[in-house]
Formats: sequence, structure tokens, C-alpha cells
Amino acid sequence: MNFELTADQKNIQNHLSELLKDVCSQEYVRKCDETETPPREAFNALAKNGWLGLIGPEEYGGAGGTATDLAIMLDVLGYHFEELGLWVFRNLTYGCVAVLKHGSKEQIEHMVPKVLRGELSFCFGLTEPDSGSDASALKTRAIHQGDHFLVNGRKVYTSGMDISDYCILVTRTNLLEKKQQGITNFLVDTKLPGIEVKKLATLGQRSIGTTEVLYSDVKVPANAILGELDQGWKGADTYLCYERLCLSAARTGAARAAFDFALEHAKTRVQFGKPIGKFQAVSHKLADMKAMLDIAQTMVYRYAWLVEQGKDTRQDAAILKLYTSESYKSIADMSLQILGGYGYCMEYPLQRFFRDSRLATIGGGTSEIQRNIIATSLGL
Repeated sequence: MNFELTADQKNIQNHLSELLKDVCSQEYVRKCDETETPPREAFNALAKNGWLGLIGPEEYGGAGGTATDLAIMLDVLGYHFEELGLWVFRNLTYGCVAVLKHGSKEQIEHMVPKVLRGELSFCFGLTEPDSGSDASALKTRAIHQGDHFLVNGRKVYTSGMDISDYCILVTRTNLLEKKQQGITNFLVDTKLPGIEVKKLATLGQRSIGTTEVLYSDVKVPANAILGELDQGWKGADTYLCYERLCLSAARTGAARAAFDFALEHAKTRVQFGKPIGKFQAVSHKLADMKAMLDIAQTMVYRYAWLVEQGKDTRQDAAILKLYTSESYKSIADMSLQILGGYGYCMEYPLQRFFRDSRLATIGGGTSEIQRNIIATSLGL
């Protein structure tokens, strides 16, 4: 297992960083956050320069990159703007990886090339008002009626639904003995009649944010099933594990950005006649943050390697998600503390990292659920 980056992977870091300096400045990020506007110009620039095709198969117009390549790209995106990284990850996880793994030939040929060109956006509809951490207890029904399924139900925290063309919607198609049975995934056109989308006001992640979605007698074509009828939970669980790699990479990049801002402040802010970084109370925070960042980065690369080898497990994904989420939250908190009053002012970016990082231990599987997964894998 070698975590040393290749020359091509270092080029991913360097070339993408140069592009983002031009199309995703801190002024641009601040405007997107304050106005709750998706970073569409930056997203389009990534598409124009071929970055959205990084991990797609060459036969569909992609570059044939690896999971490690994707982790590197999302780390850089997260460093510049976490929500831009999350937009990209949703497209590549759900519009590319999921469709390639479980889609029909027609679905793959229709969707994947457009995703790689940035012409289609995807999101994932799983969580419901009464099934959050207990995700497989979902109640949204899809009833077979001839050449279509009639979908009724309510989803919450479907992030990016209002800017997506398709949603991988997790539904219940049969009431069977175990709640993980009788679940089917659909590739749902977000513009179908009967779909009502409401953007939710949130503490952080305000640029793209998240939504509540009501499905009222939505006619979804039968050929929109992703995978097998009634066998969708295994697929959804697989997508969540890949999602945890992507989230961890983007959030580790964001944590590094918060750290860099705090480190620069510690070196230049003078109090009591010397830079505050010379005081042990500050320097030890920075030392702890540096250790957390290095561990998180190593864990991201390790998990990406496991994915490439086909050796990744739910336990591995849970450990990665748990550590990177908790470390991001801690780093954002300590970075804000180092800036003191400046960190608390909306004029400086640390408040955004502080707000955005709080979702890390909640969304995509809470830290408590990750600990449950790990404990179960230990036979507890």
C-alpha cells in the first residue's frame, strides 16, 4: 500500500488548484454563501475543462481515473469551496458510479456521458421525516401500475434536488418481513408532475443546501428502476459507502483550509509583544490540528486504495467517516477560537467553516451510527 502520489496525481492537485484560484475565489465563495446561490460558474468551468470526467470510463468520454484520483480532486475542491466539492461528488457518485454499477445499458449510455460533460446533475433521496438514522424504515411507496410506478411520500434532506435533473430515489415497493427487503431504487426525473421541492433554511451549507421533497402520485416509468426490483437496499448501502469516501476527502480539504487560515493568523497576529502562535495555548491547538489533518488524509488515501482493490468494507467506511467528520468539526472550532473575536465576525471565513463543519457529524450517517456500525463489526 503506497500513499505517495504519482506525477499525474500531483498534476491533478496543481492544475485544479490553478483553475480554482481563477473561478472560485474567496470573494466568490462568500457571495455564494451569503446569497444562497449555487456555484454554477465554478461548476461549469470544471465541466468545460474536463474535470467532471475524471473517473468516468474512456468509452463514455471520461479519463478512466481511480478512486484515489477522485479523492485528490475532491480534497482540492473542498479546500477551495466544500459545497462545490459536494456538488461534484453527488454527480460522480450517483450519476456515474451508481449508474455504471446497477444501471441498464440504456441508462448508462443515456446518462453517464452527459454527467461526465456536466450536462446532468444528480442527487440522492433517502431520508424521510420518520426514518433518519433508521434509514431502511422508509415509507415512500412506489406501486406498480402497468408501464409505470405511482410514487407517494415525503423525503427530507435531499441535498441539491432543486438543481438536479435526476434523483436516485429509494422507495418501498413491497412490504416484506425485513425492512431492508422490498426496497427499490429509481432514477427519477426531477421535473415530473407531482414533485414539490422546498429548500430548507439551514445553519450552514447555504449555497446549495438541502431540500424537503413531496411526491404526490408521481408516475415514474418502469424502465427507470436502477438495479433489481425489491433488491435496492444493498445498492443504496453501497452508494453510501462510496459517498463516505467522497465526503471525507472534501471535508479533509475544507479542514485544511480552516487550519491554514488559523495558522497564518497565529503567525501574524501580535499580542503581548509577540505573534500569538508563540504562546503554547495556541501552538498546541495548531499541533493537534496538524496531527488530525495528517491522519485524516492518510485514512482517505487508505480507503480509496481499498476501494480500488475491492477490499473496502462497511467498517472501513464507518471508521473513515467518523474520524474525518469529527476532526473537521474540531479543527473548525479550534481555528475559530484562535481568531477570537475575528473568528466570530461574519466578515471572516472561519464562521463559514464552523457552520459548515457541524453537518459533518450529522449528515451522511451520524457519528453515533458510524460507531454502531464499527461496534457491530466487532461482534458487539
